Amino acid sequence: MIAYLYPHIMKGNDVLQQNKNQSANCLAVLGTGSDVGKSIVVTALNRCLFNRGIRVVPFKAQNMSNNSGVTPDGLEMGRAQIVQAESAKLAPCVDMNPILLKPTTEVGSQVVLMGKVMNQFTAREYHEFKLQLEKTAQSALNRLRQSYEVVIIEGAGSCAEVNLMKSDIVNLRMAEYADAPVILTADIHRGGVFAQIIGTLACLNRDQRKRIAGFIINRFRGDISLFADGVKWIESRTRKPVFGVLPWFSDFQIEAEDSVVIEKPEKIPTHAIQTPAIAVIRIPHISNFTDFDPLSRIDGLHVYFLASPQNLDRFSAVILPGSKSTRWDLDWLFKTGWATQIMNYSKNGGPLLGICGGYQIMGTKVHDPDGIEGTPGISKGLNILPVETELIAPKTTTRTRFSWNGIIGTGYEIHMGKTIRKGGMSLFQVHEKNGAPVMSEDGCLSTDGNHMGTYIHGLFDNPDIMKNWLKQVKIETSCINDSHGWAARDADYEKLARHFEKHMDMDKILQLIK
Repeated sequence: MIAYLYPHIMKGNDVLQQNKNQSANCLAVLGTGSDVGKSIVVTALNRCLFNRGIRVVPFKAQNMSNNSGVTPDGLEMGRAQIVQAESAKLAPCVDMNPILLKPTTEVGSQVVLMGKVMNQFTAREYHEFKLQLEKTAQSALNRLRQSYEVVIIEGAGSCAEVNLMKSDIVNLRMAEYADAPVILTADIHRGGVFAQIIGTLACLNRDQRKRIAGFIINRFRGDISLFADGVKWIESRTRKPVFGVLPWFSDFQIEAEDSVVIEKPEKIPTHAIQTPAIAVIRIPHISNFTDFDPLSRIDGLHVYFLASPQNLDRFSAVILPGSKSTRWDLDWLFKTGWATQIMNYSKNGGPLLGICGGYQIMGTKVHDPDGIEGTPGISKGLNILPVETELIAPKTTTRTRFSWNGIIGTGYEIHMGKTIRKGGMSLFQVHEKNGAPVMSEDGCLSTDGNHMGTYIHGLFDNPDIMKNWLKQVKIETSCINDSHGWAARDADYEKLARHFEKHMDMDKILQLIK
């Protein structure tokens, strides 16, 4: 099972040995804010320690992201921890991310507990409730500590949100529970790195400040030697070491945790579109946007995320991505004028692909009789594919093995609802779900072959599937080979580790976990 899902993972996890008499040491990577690079640092540390023969595992008590994935046993967790598990050559398990919050509105989230949907909470409701989940997170951490030698704990957002600190179960409170030294990560690219560090320390009490072992400065651009005085100032002012300054990288690619990296994509002028080019519609509740990372690795192929409505005729293909709130995003497409642009592109013969929520959006109607996504009702779809969707519980979470025109692929499904095809043709033949053999179909292909939809995420992690789709939309595929699949991801973890080792004082970091 694990072999075909994670070809670079150690055989099973049979290298692990339970040792109930010894608990793994922990190291926490916390941040001065959101999107400062905590996930990248944890991913790098996992591969660096793995390369030293250390049995290391990632852990994040609570993650907030619509970018999720499915474990080999069919449970849902944040993709950031899946990436970190891959960097440690482990198959992911929900103990690595016991609590996942999936935002559905500006003030509400679906809570996924130990891989399964628990409930829908407003921000205030969850804030008042989450201390009750702390024991669950601690138990997950305890199990990991019994099975591995080192646990790398990732924090969330800023570790110094003073108004939330009493109920913060992810950052310093969890580090204290694990008796973990803390590396504080700051982002120099956004400016104010000295204030980020000094301000964070100023917001902490004496015991919390003592737990901060030192700092990593992330995303440096330019001549790194020019920051030597800055390092000295930080060390002199705080009496704590800077473990390293990590330069910006562009020669390899690691999946981003949050859609903040595509928060405000610019409108692309028609004359600036370089072909071949693919447009991904940046809907407000986009999920699993990393589905398209493999496409962006292809030399000569341009992938654009578009938020503002524009003419699409110059694009070789258009993709409607996953959505955490299908009916809300569908309404947004009509209100903004995007629906007209997409339907015009479709009528002019432009190739369209819908994935998960995007697949539902391409259909004729989306029914929500029980108010899964809010107020019960029916939404009119884009009417591009002859399918109709009903949003019903329970949530489907599967690792899926499928074939397309005889080509075998693997991916995963995360969705509420069932979609009935009322025309066209099925897209994929499904052979296995969560390790169990099945004989079923997935998706829809229009009769003219221009439009297709599927529930399967991770399509483009399969080089042959990606090549087949690009051929379908008439994009040259000669440069695609096996290095564009899992092998590319694993190679990038190695490049990240080398980049990290080059610029960090690993001896000092290793001292923290001994």
